[in-house]
Parts: sequence; structure tokens; C-alpha cells
Amino acid sequence: MSGHSKWATIKHKKGALDAKRGKIFTRLIKEITIAAKSGGGDPDGNPRLRTAIVAAKAENMPADNIKRAIQRGTGELEGVNYEEISFEGYGPGGVAIIVEVTTDNRNRAVSEIRHAFSKNNGNLGETGSVGYLFAKKGLIVIPKRGVDEDKLTEIVLDAGAEDLTDDGDGWQITSSPKDFEAVRDAVKAAGFTPELAEVTMVASTYQKLEGPQASAMLRLLETLEDLDDTQNVYSNFDMDMAEVTG
Repeated sequence: MSGHSKWATIKHKKGALDAKRGKIFTRLIKEITIAAKSGGGDPDGNPRLRTAIVAAKAENMPADNIKRAIQRGTGELEGVNYEEISFEGYGPGGVAIIVEVTTDNRNRAVSEIRHAFSKNNGNLGETGSVGYLFAKKGLIVIPKRGVDEDKLTEIVLDAGAEDLTDDGDGWQITSSPKDFEAVRDAVKAAGFTPELAEVTMVASTYQKLEGPQASAMLRLLETLEDLDDTQNVYSNFDMDMAEVTG
């Protein structure tokens, strides 16, 4: 895998969350609610809410669910009071991990995250211990089949993308968060279908693991993903895709 590869790409190709649609809906509803609470219920003036709604629609979430989540965020409907917490730590081989949590019970979330790390050969670190290794970016992945690299490069750079890199069987396009929507829309307008399109945390360096260490790292990341309060898991973990799909 190439330098921009990350856990979200591995997870997507491995299908780690394919069968967990209910959990995906729960995360999206939390994100919509938090976004509406922090920036208002009008997606035109709230980029975070707009992105969350696009993600929800991509998962075929009913419009009524989206509307109610917004109304809970703005206070029009009674709802749960969520708190956002970010955890930083290390996995097998010293891999850096960031876990973003949205919870209504801080003590439960801290306990569960700490247990997940310790049970799977990881260590919970201090705030700032690995965060400096990551930057928030727009990330779009397009399958290589039938794609003209020169044409795609021209399209995405004209739309404001920062870079296009070869990921072996796909093209990875990175942008600043503010340019993400413009780049994604340009890609789709040109007839390309992204297999992944999101604003995420991209690492500056990657730690490649093999064999038992790679397997242990996957178990830790999947354990963290499975926690009810987890919204996002980011990592600078890298491995051969043959080990993921094999």
C-alpha cells in the first residue's frame, strides 16, 4: 500500500463494517446531531452538517431520520446530550492511533477505550502524544479500472485537490477539508464513482506491520470500532493488502 493508505482504506476493503448497518446509522445520527448543535440546522451555512447529511444519504438513511437528528441538535426535539472526546494511543509495533468518541457517559467511554487498548497489546497515551502525526484532509479513492490518469489529474487539480497518488489498485486524491466537496463533486460530474469519499485524518508517516503484529493490530482497531461510543478510528498502520484479503 502507498503512503496515503490508512485504516479507513483497509477497513473499507476488508469489509469490517459491511454487516453493521444499524451501527453506521447510529454514528451518522450522532454526527448530524452534534453538527447541528454546534453550527446550526441549516446545511447551507454549516459545512460539517452538510457533509454528515451527504454521508447519511449515501447510506440510504430515510429523510425523516435525518430531519429528527437535526431537530435534536438544534433543540427543537428533546434528545441526548452528547460529548465529543478524542483519545490517542499506540498499538502493536508502536502504531499511532486516534479514537474519536461521541458519548453520553464519559466514564463509560474512558473505561471501554482503556480496556480495548490493554486487552489488545496497545497503550492509551496522553493528549498530543500522536496527534501531531495526523492532519485533517479530504480523501477520495477511485478504482483504477478504466480511468485515464491524466484526465483525472486535470479534473481534481482544477477543482482544488492537493495531490493524486497511486495506491496500487486505486487512485487516492487528497484535498484540504474546505475543498473536499468541490473535488468530490467534480469527480462525480466527470463520471467517476469513488469507492471512498470522506473528510478524515491522514497520517504524515506510516508504520508497516506484517504477520502476527499486523493481525493483532487489526484486532485492536476492530475492537475499537465495535464500541458503541466510537465515531472514528484513525491510524498510521500500513500492511500488505494480500494479508487483508487473503
